[in-house]
Amino acid sequence: MPNDKLKNYLHLHLIVFIWGFTAVLGALISIEAIPLVWYRMTLATVIIGLYVLFVKARLRFGKTTIFGFCFAGFLIALHWLCFFGAIKASNVSITLAVMSTGAFFTAFLEPLLYWRRIVWYEVIFGFLAMVGLYIIFDVETEYTMGLLLALAASFLGALFTVINGRYAVKYSATSITFYELGFGALCISLYLLYSGDFANSGFFELSTADWWYLILLASVCTAYAFIASVHVMKWISPFTVVLTVNLEPVYGILLALVILGDSEQMSPQFYYGALLILAAVLANGFIKIRKSRKRTAQGS
Repeated sequence: MPNDKLKNYLHLHLIVFIWGFTAVLGALISIEAIPLVWYRMTLATVIIGLYVLFVKARLRFGKTTIFGFCFAGFLIALHWLCFFGAIKASNVSITLAVMSTGAFFTAFLEPLLYWRRIVWYEVIFGFLAMVGLYIIFDVETEYTMGLLLALAASFLGALFTVINGRYAVKYSATSITFYELGFGALCISLYLLYSGDFANSGFFELSTADWWYLILLASVCTAYAFIASVHVMKWISPFTVVLTVNLEPVYGILLALVILGDSEQMSPQFYYGALLILAAVLANGFIKIRKSRKRTAQGS
């Protein structure tokens, strides 16, 4: 029904807006990347665990499947460590601009893992995205570590998405997320135990503002946004979802400029590079949508 589709499309934009706000929260939270990701994954696991009990979601799977969930959880933990590490080492604008390259990592990872041919226009748009990255690297040399961490986060996020795509079509998103976030939190917990950070009395002594930001990050930006994004895909095509998600850097950078102010002001060359990356990503999405519509029309 048209009204239902419009309602869910607007819902999708709200979800993407929330994801853009995630980076701003990462900048507002005063603790370092490792404890930040541990709190995010642990709190989100508890919240989703309560939801699992409420809806009686299935949690029994074969050993191979659970191993796959755990590996994906390990990847998402590394992805978030690099993502928030990039924000701490640079700022929100740089991190989100570089994260836009994730669509092109996916374009090359999918053929390797799913044995499909590489698409020529994806290579061209990937090259344009790399040119945009070069422009940003060339003018923002003081943020080299942040740029590299954001690039690593982009690759890990793409790898996680491609691997997770195998499970999303078979199993409940709630069950998958519970295992992935839980195992990711376990991995970071083992590291914190080994490093002795848990023994540090200051680890659990957070400011009131940090606690509120972390609860918002874990509940709305993680647990709710993930489950809601799966729900809207019942009404909206995957291509429309992918294209809309590409607006996350736009929302995030605008929010950062409004909320964080001067710390997010960049050189004009940065915005040229970021616009080139975003233009390549959006053009890639539009071509995919047109090709999908042509195949649908020929099929009918």
